[in-house]
Amino acid sequence: MERVTAATPFPDSPPPAAAPAVPAAHAARTPGAPAIPEPPADADAVLDGLDPEQRSVATALSGPVCVLAGAGTGKTRAITHRIAYGVRSGVLPPMSVLAVTFTNRAAGEMRGRLRQLGARGVQARTFHSAALKQLQYFWPKAVGGDPPRLLERKAQFVAEAAARNRIRLERAELRDVISEIEWAKVTQTVPEDYPVAVAKSGRDAPRDPAETARVYAGYEQLKQDRGVIDFDDVLLLTVGILQDRPDIAETVHRQYQHFVVDEYQDVSPLQQRLLELWLGGRDSLCVVGDASQTIYSFTGATPDHLLDFRTRHPDATLVRLVRDYRSTPQVVSLANGLLSQARGRAAEHRLELVSQRPAGPEPEFREHTDEPAEAEATAQQIRALLASGVPASEIAVLYRINAQSEIYEQALTDAGVPYQLKGAERFFERQEIRQAGLALRGSARAAGNDADLPDGLGLGEQVGAVLAGVGWNPEPPAGSGAARDRWESLRSLVRLAEGLAAARPGATLADFVTELEERAHAQHAPTVEGVTLASLHTAKGLEWDAVHLVGLTDGMLPLSHAKTPEQIEEERRLLYVGVTRARKHLTLSWALARTPGGRAGRRPSRFLDGLRPGSSSRSTAGGAGKGSVERGSGGRKSRGPVPCRVCGRTLTDATEIKLRRCTDCPSTMNEELFERLRAWRAVQAKELGRPAYTVFTDVTLMAIAEEEPSSARDLTRISGVGPHKLRQYGADVIALCEGREPGGPEEAGSAEGDAEPPSDDRATRRRPVRAEPEEDPAAEARMAAFLSDEEPPPEESDGDAWR
Repeated sequence: MERVTAATPFPDSPPPAAAPAVPAAHAARTPGAPAIPEPPADADAVLDGLDPEQRSVATALSGPVCVLAGAGTGKTRAITHRIAYGVRSGVLPPMSVLAVTFTNRAAGEMRGRLRQLGARGVQARTFHSAALKQLQYFWPKAVGGDPPRLLERKAQFVAEAAARNRIRLERAELRDVISEIEWAKVTQTVPEDYPVAVAKSGRDAPRDPAETARVYAGYEQLKQDRGVIDFDDVLLLTVGILQDRPDIAETVHRQYQHFVVDEYQDVSPLQQRLLELWLGGRDSLCVVGDASQTIYSFTGATPDHLLDFRTRHPDATLVRLVRDYRSTPQVVSLANGLLSQARGRAAEHRLELVSQRPAGPEPEFREHTDEPAEAEATAQQIRALLASGVPASEIAVLYRINAQSEIYEQALTDAGVPYQLKGAERFFERQEIRQAGLALRGSARAAGNDADLPDGLGLGEQVGAVLAGVGWNPEPPAGSGAARDRWESLRSLVRLAEGLAAARPGATLADFVTELEERAHAQHAPTVEGVTLASLHTAKGLEWDAVHLVGLTDGMLPLSHAKTPEQIEEERRLLYVGVTRARKHLTLSWALARTPGGRAGRRPSRFLDGLRPGSSSRSTAGGAGKGSVERGSGGRKSRGPVPCRVCGRTLTDATEIKLRRCTDCPSTMNEELFERLRAWRAVQAKELGRPAYTVFTDVTLMAIAEEEPSSARDLTRISGVGPHKLRQYGADVIALCEGREPGGPEEAGSAEGDAEPPSDDRATRRRPVRAEPEEDPAAEARMAAFLSDEEPPPEESDGDAWR
């Protein structure tokens, strides 16, 4: 039988050494310093501290296992203890276990936990990095020659492919096309099939699918000509090799016999196919996920594999984790209430969480006049939290799209609050940390002969003294920015040293260097002090003591381009993810206007209806029980039932009927047109000597700005525009809608002449709405999603090892 060797360590890191035992009396965490626990004494000790459901997961070591785990219920704890229990009890050979997840951070955390539990030798990787290792190792045998070079960024190649097709792409358009190519590849769609696949899936393509298909084909040809592959090719090529070469597949099957998949609700069809090839018909598979946290469908992820697991594996063990150890009962109640209004298949499998924590403060709902006021109030609230003792690293500001961060960066800077943007350079790759590592290794090698380290210093003080040579000073620099970021990074090393000294009295500088190298290998970075700014997508998998969810208005959450019920429900799940990031303090806020003095036309997110004080949840059943709406007899023909042109619900409220949509459905209003109409109305009212509302009410102007009628016939379909108003103002309104100056006898004649009674087909007609570039959240969202959600590069290669 062919023997597959274990992965070799990184060239600059020694092999991980067994962690020395830590007396239990010193295992507790000290203030301001992370504790480093000792591994359990034996297999049974691995199970200590698990609740009954987690223990069921940990002891289910044979056959298929499906774990439905709600937010904060300890899913990572359950599956890492399962692996460790299997390894320590001798049931699971460590070299035969492969645990896969979706980000390097999550894989690093899993490796760190397994190391602490004494389960060394288990491989924990992302789908991409595991596939890349196998591809690099087997390429010479399967294809011949050296593996192709990995292309880390697609933008330049896609832009060149577009140019070759005489297609010019702006920056946002380029990101749209890249996102479509990535979706096509994870759904295993070739360029010529892309237009049909888009139509079948109901995907809202950002541009002409045929045009995108040409760019996609050109991109694939360009890569082939230059001998490179991208991250999606890594999965596709690995799948191809395992399908076409049974001998190679058999080698993988002999090596890996037990699989664990975290965040299984985010698996794409391509990743599922790769997993099936790794399994090779076996059933030693444990999957963990939560359908209510499915927020990456735009990348091809689907919860169907999780929800259909027991259909594919009827004999599977199913465990539900619902004990929430993260959040207070108040936060959990809000999260449960949010999901109670959800619809669709994922909602049918939602988990009702039960908090295990003491009671805390009620979530706060805050309304602000404009976005700067919201940002300033958030910064001041954070200052109050800091003053009360909440560490900056335990506070987060979460928003829907990355473009929202700037105003909060400025507000925190003005308030003197340090912050860090999530998604920045990884901790151990920062220049100051690399410099610190070199200095610490040099001092450790000196073994007591370093003149800069006087006798009698504790480990934390020793590390501080060494780091003084690379710019460390116990006093932080003034303000924020790069200097503060560098100081925070170095300070986190000092705090880590203090934690090691507290957990292991007598630990030396050499021990600390070893700990750092093992953490670097596991990508287990210590916490940097600073408020976290992050998008909701980026925040997935993280948690803080205090969370501020900001910008919660309709049109932003849900985004205005979310039209279908499925898209709306995914936006709801995104807010659910944000709510469940909070342990104790939770603030939800929104602004009524974008800028100071702007029109206060925004509404709080519909997802907050029934949750925020003074609101009630809307029924989707057509308004039964609201009574009828009586209309005057001003010569207008009676209308039949009016459906919402967004969600289809029958409208009964007068304002909603006038707008032809539910007031909490997304608005498509042309704000520039609305302001022109208001200015025109003011002039008319002044000339008549009457109040402005006697010309047209604000609601009628909003309806006009949403519909943008191009004829009198279109205009009469808007409630509030009767025959008299049509004769008096129709020509002016149509001119304004068409971007012309009002006035002119020929316009008045034409407006009155083509007036016809409204017909019943209006509900199905919609005009495209012009929006100012800076007010287009859909375009910003597509760009932000690409920027914040792209899989980070896989870890470095371990030489020739494919594990």
